[in-house]
Order: sequence, then structure tokens, then C-alpha cells
Amino acid sequence: MTKSTNSIFTPVLIGGSIILMVGFAIRASFGVFQIPIAEDFSWPRAEFSLAIAIQNLFWGIGQPLFSAIGERFGDRRAIILGSFCYAVGLVFMTLSATPGSMQAVNMLIGFGVAGMGFGVILAMVGRAASDKHRSLALGLATAAGSLGQVVGPPFAEVLLRSYQWETVILIFAAISLAALVFLPMMRAPEMASKAELQDSMGTVLRRAFKDPSYTMIFLGFFSCGYQLGFTTAHFPAFVTELCGPIDPNGVLAGLGITTTSALGAVALGLVGLANIVGTIYAGYLGNFFPRKYLLALIYTGRTIAAAVFILMPITPASVIVFSLVMGALWLATVPLTSGLVAHLYGLRYMGTLYGVVFFSHQVGGFLGVWLGGRLYDIYGDYTLVWWIGVGVGAFSALVHLPIRENRDDQGLPSAA
Repeated sequence: MTKSTNSIFTPVLIGGSIILMVGFAIRASFGVFQIPIAEDFSWPRAEFSLAIAIQNLFWGIGQPLFSAIGERFGDRRAIILGSFCYAVGLVFMTLSATPGSMQAVNMLIGFGVAGMGFGVILAMVGRAASDKHRSLALGLATAAGSLGQVVGPPFAEVLLRSYQWETVILIFAAISLAALVFLPMMRAPEMASKAELQDSMGTVLRRAFKDPSYTMIFLGFFSCGYQLGFTTAHFPAFVTELCGPIDPNGVLAGLGITTTSALGAVALGLVGLANIVGTIYAGYLGNFFPRKYLLALIYTGRTIAAAVFILMPITPASVIVFSLVMGALWLATVPLTSGLVAHLYGLRYMGTLYGVVFFSHQVGGFLGVWLGGRLYDIYGDYTLVWWIGVGVGAFSALVHLPIRENRDDQGLPSAA
């Protein structure tokens, strides 16, 4: 067992960041497969959208489960199990020829994303960091996941130019297993303080569930999942179909981006690139300002950005600007939300408590992905589902304001 250290760049942070990056690179790429798979099988858009929506939902179901496995049996065992679920699910995805089978295997993929995802790894990073550096360390790990989004979709787009989508998925399955080479760096740090170790998981969970602030954190995370799920799964197709033409003599063409399909994949990469800066900065600010107000500002910014974008003509320039603005706010909620949970309820069961909150995020992700496909098939565009995202974003901005962020000596939110 190792103790928390005053250094920010612990082996746990480095190894965990790489594993997060790999997991998110694969997950962020599924939107690029939206059109190839639909065209290959002549499926309605809603069918593959439902598969990705189910993946998001089972990611949410799996997050507290894998976190509890990690806190009970060992974090590294939870990561290994997640990696194998990821790889096996991807292999079976290539063998799926019906919508039902595609949707079924995405349950397993969702568990894989959970095992290699935030709940397990951020809890380890949080325990390995000192109080002084915890918020920034969580921001750095979250940003690493976003770096995967920078490279994942464009990498998938490049591979799809040379290989069938099934081959690209198999390549990703191999990569998910290869990430385990960094597992030796994930040495389990000291779990928590002596006082926190006296309480059982059930006691801590009941305490949190009775706290209105925990409920508001849970509800507020819903819109984050809705917006991220919809954008990841549908934004490449949205840009491909609705964006104005790319100037053949312009800068984008000079960079090799000559089609709206390529621009859609690059747009997700830009979201991830901007998020690296935004997430790290959000984690840094979390050391100095109340996290609930920072979260409210982030959701307000998302709401405004989405409303302005959909009201303006969709052009290559507006796509790039929106991607950068949305990217700066993309996963900035994660270090603040996970840090808020750790601050209020302690580090011992941080992974499980954050995992439960993350379930709300993934219910939102399920609806964002599924409604995107369903409403597209009904109305022929994404307008309604986009405005729903604007509405839930405004709700999240408001619901964070009443949270009581103070904590007394017993680890409970204070009455004052």
C-alpha cells in the first residue's frame, strides 16, 4: 500500500491517464461508425443509435458495480475485468448482423467502458493525491480521457478509408487489451483516513442518499450525459448532412479536410482537444472556488453555446467554433463533480458514490443517443433533440446552486 503524495504526477495518475485515454479513444469513435454500419445493413438510423444508447446505459449501470468491485476486491482486478469485457464485446460486435444482436453486445461493451472508466480510475487517482493537488490531479486524469477523443475519431476515420468497419473494430479490441501493459503502475494507494475506514459502504451510501445535496448532484449530472451522448454519437452525421460545403481553396481543404464527413470526425477531435485545456483548468479552479458555482457556470455556457449554434447557419466555420467552445466545457464537469463527492463523503467509497452519480449521467447519455436516432427517423433532422439538450442544460445550471458544499468533522454536509 502506498500513501498519498505531495507530487501531482504519481504513477497512479500516469498509468490511469493512459488507460482512460485508450478507453475513451475507442468509445468516442462510435459516432464515426454510424453511417457505415447503417449503410451496410440498411438499418434505420435509430437502430445503431439504440445500440450506442444501450452502451451508455450499461456503462452507467456498470460504473458503481465496477467501483464496488474495485473497493472490495482490488482496483486493478476491476480494470482487468473491464478491459476483457471491452475486447470481447467489440469482437462480438463485428459478428452482429441484426439490430438486436448489435444492441445486446453493446451491453457488454458498456461494462467494458465502465471498468476502464472514470469511477475506478478517478477514485485511485484521488486517493493517491494530496488534498492540495487532488482537484488538479482529477482534472489531469479526465483530460487524458479527452485526449483519447482527440485521436480516436480521426484515427477511426483514417482506418475506415482502408479497411471495412469490422476490421477497424477488431483493431480497437486489440488496443483495449494492450492498455493493460500500464496496469503495474496502478499500485493501490492507501484507501482513506482511519475515521473513514470505520464506516461500512452501506452506512456511507445511506448517509449520501439521505442528503439533498447528493440528490442534486445526481440530477444535475443528467444533462452532461445527454449532451455528451448525443454529440458523440450523432455530431459526425449531423455535420456530414447539414454543414455547408467546404471551400476547395480554403484552409480546411489545405489540411486535407475536403468532405463534411471528414470534418465531422475532426470536429469530435477538436472537442477533445479543447477539453484538455478546459478540464485541467476546471480542476485547477476547483482548488480555489466552490465547485457548485463552477458547475453552474459550465452548464450555463453549454446551454448558450448550443442555442446559438443551432440558431445560426451550419457552416464549416461555425462547426469548428462550436466544437472548440463545447470542448472547453465538455468534461470539465467530471473533476468538479467527482471532487465534490470526495469532499462531501470522503475517499473510502468515492468510486462507488461517484459511480451512482455517474449512472444519472449515463441515463442522460442513453436518452441523448437514442432520441437522436429516433427523432431523426421521425422528423428527418436533429432539431428537436438538440433543443431538449438546451433545456436540460439550463436545468443543471440551476439545480447545482442550492448544494451545500461545506463539510463538518463527521464527513456530513454542514447544517449552515
